[in-house]
Amino acid sequence: MHRHAAFALATLALLLGFNPAARAGEKGKKVAPVLNFKMPGLDGKTVDLSQFKGKVVLFVNVASECGYTPQYKGLQELHKKYAKDGLVIVGVPSNEFGGQEPGTNEQIAKFCQSNYGVEFVMLGKTVVNGEKQCPLYKFLTAKETNPKSAGAVRWNFEKFLIGRDGALLARFASDVAPDSEDFLRALRTALAKQ
Repeated sequence: MHRHAAFALATLALLLGFNPAARAGEKGKKVAPVLNFKMPGLDGKTVDLSQFKGKVVLFVNVASECGYTPQYKGLQELHKKYAKDGLVIVGVPSNEFGGQEPGTNEQIAKFCQSNYGVEFVMLGKTVVNGEKQCPLYKFLTAKETNPKSAGAVRWNFEKFLIGRDGALLARFASDVAPDSEDFLRALRTALAKQ
């Protein structure tokens, strides 16, 4: 019975997109827990975050009808400038804040492409707050896994900067633009570490 219960829990965790045991990556190194999630992509395909092991990852919850929506431009510019250095930007559309992301995945993809030429990774529309919060954002905002800057996401375009080792380096509020001095300093420092 005990073995069946453990199997059921492990299966449930995998279905939720989280593998509690860190997966072995290349060269036998473990994948950081924050990258142990599989999420639906904007195109409907699964995005396995473990593919970003060893990269600097920026998670940003995005929306198409927000005052901060023009930050898409700055995020795309960061992608163009720093992807070659190991930056991966992951946009996470969500509709929890003022209903500012009402569209379908197809509508979001069209909006991002036609207005900002977005080329960085975009997940499918998901929930980043509340009872139905996705496992990735539970991890990013929980006190146990983010003791320095835990707490609910407050608005669209909050940014979580993850280092090459999978450590959560910094969290930036919505009003911190992708080209702001503080943000760029943290990003460049993270990218400089190998």
